[in-house]
Amino acid sequence: MTRARYQQVSLQDTPYYHCISRCVRRAYLCGDDPVTGKNFDHRKQWLVGRIKSLAAQFSIDICAYAIMSNHYHLVLFVNEQQAKEWDDAEVIRRWTELFPRNAALVNTLEKNKSSKAANKHLQRQIALWRDRLTDISWFMRCVNESIARHANREDECNGRFWEGRFKSQALLDEKALVTCMAYVDLNPVRAGMSDSLENSDFTSIQERLIHHAKKVKNRSYRQHRLLTRRTTKHLVGRQTGAKQAKLRPMADIERLSPQALQLSPQAYFDLLETTCKALHPEEHSVHRITDTLDEKNRLLRDLGISAESWLKSVTSFHRHYSVAAGSETALIHFHESRIKSGVNFKHPLKWIRGVHSSRMLYGST
Repeated sequence: MTRARYQQVSLQDTPYYHCISRCVRRAYLCGDDPVTGKNFDHRKQWLVGRIKSLAAQFSIDICAYAIMSNHYHLVLFVNEQQAKEWDDAEVIRRWTELFPRNAALVNTLEKNKSSKAANKHLQRQIALWRDRLTDISWFMRCVNESIARHANREDECNGRFWEGRFKSQALLDEKALVTCMAYVDLNPVRAGMSDSLENSDFTSIQERLIHHAKKVKNRSYRQHRLLTRRTTKHLVGRQTGAKQAKLRPMADIERLSPQALQLSPQAYFDLLETTCKALHPEEHSVHRITDTLDEKNRLLRDLGISAESWLKSVTSFHRHYSVAAGSETALIHFHESRIKSGVNFKHPLKWIRGVHSSRMLYGST
């Protein structure tokens, strides 16, 4: 049964969310369509540009993204504290840049400052816009509606472009967050569309590798090839047009539990590089890679995830969890929060989806 979005999102429990949107009938409307024979890869660049330009206006940061041929993934961080620190003028500026027609309302209300009713109405509007600038539903709405209109104009047609409303998944702790980010970044490798992280076009891992390569003076051959790829021109060159937000730095990814987590870019790159090899068993020894992950990868040890559980998670993360992902304790706490928010479960204490998977992957906590 479909639940209201406010019953699935709880910023008190976590600011991190995994969002997915799929094209109607899961058709390849953003890639190489085998039915029509047309290639729509340019729409992937539309999506990246739109997502990053909206992130520059909303108080929402992008932790990870992957644009596939018939769907896309986002891992978002809702920066509620930043939105609270904005003054009224900043909220108005950001909102009217997104929705220019609302500028007329603001001008009318400001011309009637002497009226208490006008001032009260303006303050209500500002409070509403401030909330919406931290709302992932409004963020995803602005992404999907714009792309759908643009694509329909290009195809000279009407109707749905996306199959329905987006799916959201709360990421309740570091294990779920890092696992989900890796799951998103490894999408092209897992789907067989790419054989390496550098060749995974329109993903956040490729963008992070490019950002890292641009800082290096003595670049390797792989880094040089990455910076000269035709499909990465929109990331390598200077950004033109609307202001675009950068990815949320690894160092700023806040911890969600009392244990400190050192999430450095290089540690994340090394983990994904080794994992990428494990996803091609015909080329590499899975047992040797598993042993390497267990023995040498510090990030997995800090997270407390075994190599076997890690590979299961990044291969089929979507099968293990539903509206939330995390440890057993975190899932139970989130379930209780949903009940308080108004979710009417038939058997609220009988079954919590994802607990069995959490015990299997991460152990009982």
